[in-house]
Amino acid sequence: MTIAFQMDPIETVDPNADSTYRLAEEAQARGHRIYVYGPEQLTFDRGVVRAMARPAEIRRGQTPFVTLGDPVDLDLGEVDVVWLRQDPPFDMGYITTTHMLDLLEGRTLVVNRPFWVRNYPEKLLVLKFPDLTPPTMIARDLARLKAFKAEHGDIILKPLYGNGGAGVFRLDPNDRNLSSLHELFCGINREPLIAQAFLPAVAKGDKRVILVDGEPVGAINRVPSEGETRSNMHVGGRPEKVALTDRDREICARIGPTLREAGQIFVGIDVIGDWLTEINVTSPTGIQELERFDGINVAGRIWEAIEAKL
Repeated sequence: MTIAFQMDPIETVDPNADSTYRLAEEAQARGHRIYVYGPEQLTFDRGVVRAMARPAEIRRGQTPFVTLGDPVDLDLGEVDVVWLRQDPPFDMGYITTTHMLDLLEGRTLVVNRPFWVRNYPEKLLVLKFPDLTPPTMIARDLARLKAFKAEHGDIILKPLYGNGGAGVFRLDPNDRNLSSLHELFCGINREPLIAQAFLPAVAKGDKRVILVDGEPVGAINRVPSEGETRSNMHVGGRPEKVALTDRDREICARIGPTLREAGQIFVGIDVIGDWLTEINVTSPTGIQELERFDGINVAGRIWEAIEAKL
């Protein structure tokens, strides 16, 4: 097959940690042709969705770890699979690419399905499952946010469309910075904020559970570094081996059918203690860590799910 990855520059990723690199490596091992391009190379031209894409050869363990050929004007309606894998921010640029990729429906399989990536962003899809999540508020109104903090005392405040732990603040009962942070965020954008009751269990880790076509395949635990609330690996969280619990499987059983019906083949959910906090569909990570801990070919399972749909 011919596979095109819409992603951040592949030559800048960490080949030992990046999930997109691992997906491309597995595709190459299965005999597929690989192309890569950035969202800025995506074009709609008189009814055709195109990209100036470069053929890629994965070379793990070598320098360079990827070799890129000359750009090719690729008609994305003629390739088999397009991967939507650029990192957030989930801004209007990102949203526009999902609208353009929607036009490939019925000709090219886009993973994850862009219509539902657009309508199921990480911190909003969880709102469909309030009994699985900690107390959560989405609001821009400062009085509402203050009332939420007064009720729960210890809260997490973060941007609604952030990623990688950026802009995440813990406001404990003695903190006096809510108004200042609200002023800061509102000066940057027009979006609401998301507040959640703080979960002390995060000290033991924030579990990333990977689902393939709605079914859990395993999990890694991400433990915050000393003096840090955030457990994201982008900000120093330490990955550890961990097993799926009955509660993890219960959560996956609840959300799995929704993900499967929406064409969300590769998803990473975040679980702290017994609570679901995010459902990551835009550019989830964790494949390589899970493969090393559990000795399973997660990328292979993802490609099997894709090939079955084709």
